[in-house]
Amino acid sequence: MKVLVLNCGSSSLKYKLIDMKNDVEMASGGVEKIGIPGSFLKFVQPDGKKVVLEHEMPSHQEAIEFVLDILASKEYGVVASLDEIDAVGHRVVHGGEKFSESVLITDEVLAKIVECIPLAPLHNPPNIAGIKAIEELIPGKPQVAVFDTAFHQTMPAEAYMYALPYKMYRDYGVRRYGFHGTSHRYVSRRACDFLGLDYDTQKIITCHIGNGASITAVKNGKSIDTSMGFTPTEGLIMGTRSGDVDPGALSFIMEKEGLNAQGLSDLVNKQSGVLGISEMGSDMRDIEDGVAEGNERAILTMNMYDYRIKKYIGEYAAAMGGVDVIVFTGGVGENQCPTREMVCKGLEFMGVEFDAEKNRGLRGKEAVLNLPTSRVKVVVIPTDEESMIAQDTVEIVNGKK
Repeated sequence: MKVLVLNCGSSSLKYKLIDMKNDVEMASGGVEKIGIPGSFLKFVQPDGKKVVLEHEMPSHQEAIEFVLDILASKEYGVVASLDEIDAVGHRVVHGGEKFSESVLITDEVLAKIVECIPLAPLHNPPNIAGIKAIEELIPGKPQVAVFDTAFHQTMPAEAYMYALPYKMYRDYGVRRYGFHGTSHRYVSRRACDFLGLDYDTQKIITCHIGNGASITAVKNGKSIDTSMGFTPTEGLIMGTRSGDVDPGALSFIMEKEGLNAQGLSDLVNKQSGVLGISEMGSDMRDIEDGVAEGNERAILTMNMYDYRIKKYIGEYAAAMGGVDVIVFTGGVGENQCPTREMVCKGLEFMGVEFDAEKNRGLRGKEAVLNLPTSRVKVVVIPTDEESMIAQDTVEIVNGKK
């Protein structure tokens, strides 16, 4: 079965075509500046050559149509006909409390995804646009929705509720939903396969650390807590997001700076985090370079960043009554050696014995980073959300899920 995986952002589109029978990635790429002058498609050919094709794409409909044309073209194509695409899997950001697992998209399912738009007004509409575009461009193909929030629907009420007036939950659905669920699900499962462990009996802490970052406690195969909340802003320090902040401090800042709701949202989502503290940028590679140069603000940023991760690991170990496996993934988690070392340093009381030599220079590949005597396994597992989406799509289309 050949599965096309689509991830539609507000002005972007990422895609991957996977031959699931032979476990081969046939094509992948992305469109940027959808609806903006100068839109283009970029991808890498099998020979490694990078291709950038400029093309006006005023909507996701035109963007997906262009991608499909390229996939079946004589010059760049990987399929003789679009009929070879058997199914399409979509990343959908928010399923609210309506979806606890991936589902075959029907009119009823699409209507429920539309109902979740108030919870993700910037993300669900382009996800929906992608679904409708496929319906029109290659009608009759089964489509599957894989939700960022679904994996976390197993959290107990004491973990997902806020201590706000209950009517805020009852009337508006204000609660902790969590995100990055597809990544946390993939790496927690893959870590157990990699280590030869029974997924359904392990206490796992998955650290998806990148420009967006979250940590999840996975106990016996289920998410029981996660650091992101009603929105992706809660939790860890991120590239431009603040993570946890006292709400009283935010109301104080609103008054002092004369901010309205949108102004506050921009402050905590676009001007804070690594960028806000360091005033150097949001890329942790730049912060790492600054630390090496002795830059005090870079050192402060790195210390705050790593401390918050360590603190959440401690919280989730307590919530689960221990931990068997700690997983690092995401752009920083997979590639930044100092952060992995600093986070694990001092966790010996939990049974973590970190191997600094194995960690040094390790980037972007699966590896065990604990000493043989360590009670807790520490691993790096590169995330592959597209693979997880494709697997769900195959299982649902074949009636196995």
